[in-house]
Amino acid sequence: MNRKTWALPVAIGVLAPVLAGCGGSDSGDGGGKPIVVGTTDAYEKSADVPAPLDPAYAYDSSLWNVLRQTIQSLVRIPKGGGQPQPDAAKSCKWVGSGGTVYTCEMRDGLQFPDGTDITSKDVKYSIQRVIDIKDPNGAVGLLSGIKTMDTPDEKHITFHLSSPDATLPYKLATPVAGIVQKKFYPPKSLRKGYVLDGSGPYTLQAETDSKAMTRVKFTKNPKYKGSLTVKNNRVDLVSYAGAPALGDALEAGKIDVMTGKFDPAQVESLLDNPPEHIQFMEMSGLETHYIIFDTNNPATSKPVRQAVAQLVDRGEIASKVYSPTAEPLYSLVPAAIAGHTNSFFNRYGNPDVAKAKSILEKAGITTPVKFDMYYSKEHYGPAKEKEYKLIQKQLNSTGLFDVTLKDVADWTKYRKQGMDGKYPAYTMAWAPDFPDADNYIAPFLDADNFLNSPYNSKDIRKNLIPAERRGSDRGEAAPDLEKIQDIVAEDVPVVPMWQGKQYIGARDDITGVEWSLSTSTDLQLWELARGVGD
Repeated sequence: MNRKTWALPVAIGVLAPVLAGCGGSDSGDGGGKPIVVGTTDAYEKSADVPAPLDPAYAYDSSLWNVLRQTIQSLVRIPKGGGQPQPDAAKSCKWVGSGGTVYTCEMRDGLQFPDGTDITSKDVKYSIQRVIDIKDPNGAVGLLSGIKTMDTPDEKHITFHLSSPDATLPYKLATPVAGIVQKKFYPPKSLRKGYVLDGSGPYTLQAETDSKAMTRVKFTKNPKYKGSLTVKNNRVDLVSYAGAPALGDALEAGKIDVMTGKFDPAQVESLLDNPPEHIQFMEMSGLETHYIIFDTNNPATSKPVRQAVAQLVDRGEIASKVYSPTAEPLYSLVPAAIAGHTNSFFNRYGNPDVAKAKSILEKAGITTPVKFDMYYSKEHYGPAKEKEYKLIQKQLNSTGLFDVTLKDVADWTKYRKQGMDGKYPAYTMAWAPDFPDADNYIAPFLDADNFLNSPYNSKDIRKNLIPAERRGSDRGEAAPDLEKIQDIVAEDVPVVPMWQGKQYIGARDDITGVEWSLSTSTDLQLWELARGVGD
């Protein structure tokens, strides 16, 4: 068998007191022929998605993968994971011992593509703009802890936090904190359409049809000053309608690299018997999948949610639907992330019909319990439909439930109706903004969470999240993180289902493939080169 597995580091240790950058340079052969990367991701614009590439709006892993190539932030997470390192910044550090003051010095010679100098005031403007717009679809929640920002001169910016947050550098490394140019990005409104300007490693030009970007041309930005070494002159990102078409394009030489959502059977075949001149790699992944409940819906009351948690068989789902691409997940926080604990397994153990029946009987709930469960085959792929049919069978076969499945093809509609409380239960996946346990907890449980969930644990929001964010040593946060996970297992606003691996394929003349996709599913296109080693 020709099976390649790459395990990139995901653990996070102590936050460094000072982040210092030596300054990057663009190198590599580049060459005249662009490297073409195919993806199953779709980049659609509509009345409901008017500004897909505005950092104040975009909050989707596929869109962030476009932004990361073009928008520059003060810091960025290194290609192998770990502590954020300076990019637009020359250095960053915490001030004092309180954990509420963080300051950065800007790198020399920063410019936007049109030659306009970048100063600390541009950083402040960009972040304040996201906070002021406060788009409900965006990632403004990542910046909610910033109370004020000071720019005493053009080289320095200081962040004052409302409470200690050791994860701030990770949040500043995300596209929501990217630096934008005031003349293109108004202070109170979104920049609509498929346009994006920034000081990152590439400039962007989009090709579109009537409703979506079909090809994104990333051209090496000669004005870029940062920590990255860009190993090519141009990369084109092309959308394909499904993994089979993507695989065919790679085998035919129409694309050089493929990434996205793959069918498990396709993955097994490509790992064991890759076509000639094709390398297909399995990599560590941090994407997680859940059943989300509307905790205000009478049909999905707490005892009902607990009974579901008592019955679902994650092992059967992982083996029958997703093998070899998934592993059972028993917590909000995936394995390999510091602070993970198997709270749901500790609370419920193996699937047990008698225990589920007892939970419902003690609550006086008449069986079978009826409610609708929603999923999106169009967005998540055909395996998601198989998964939810199996979940339906696991629940309904006990006689305790009568669950009806509903498939919603329109992803924008699906997301909106889920956030609006239209679905008693539905599926959702999560790819982390940064690889820390806090980013699997706060986005689901804190105020202004991305689900717009009505679930509110005061202990989690008022005590435990602030406590776990205080320590720069993330290992010290483990007790508070474990308490949060135990509360979730008791209240069941979500049921963790499985944790995915990720895959990338490439023709054998492409190098840097193993670094072009991080464990957090971030595309790092600057790592790719044609026929040149590191």
